[in-house]
Amino acid sequence: MTLHPTKTRIVEATSEGFDFLGYHFRGSNHWPRKKSIQKLKDSLRTATGRSSGRSLSYIIAVVNQCLRGWFAYFKHSVRWAFRPLDGWLRRRLRSILRKRNKHGGIANSGDNDRWPNTYFAKLGLFSLETARRVACQSLQR
Repeated sequence: MTLHPTKTRIVEATSEGFDFLGYHFRGSNHWPRKKSIQKLKDSLRTATGRSSGRSLSYIIAVVNQCLRGWFAYFKHSVRWAFRPLDGWLRRRLRSILRKRNKHGGIANSGDNDRWPNTYFAKLGLFSLETARRVACQSLQR
């Protein structure tokens, strides 16, 4: 077996880190690499277009399939990797609701009051952060 000269390198994993199989490893921690997060966002972006005529429950069902599969692979990541993604997705869903309710302009803090996180939880939106918390609790038992 021969090593590829541009792909193979020796790194100091505690300070520099490296990417492997969709994860970024640094020290004893690992999380989804930026390219993996961008790929997830791209697939969610197609399902959450503001001009989509689909119902919110349909959009959430489609998004949940994508999120569950992505989480199944990346569930062993550090806990702080999931909160920004959950927030990003809820912001996109609020943008759909904002447009449907004929509110112009960009989102503001009133949107969080109008459609809080619990609103999306009641509609069945899969939360990466909550799923990781549940997965970690089941490991401790």
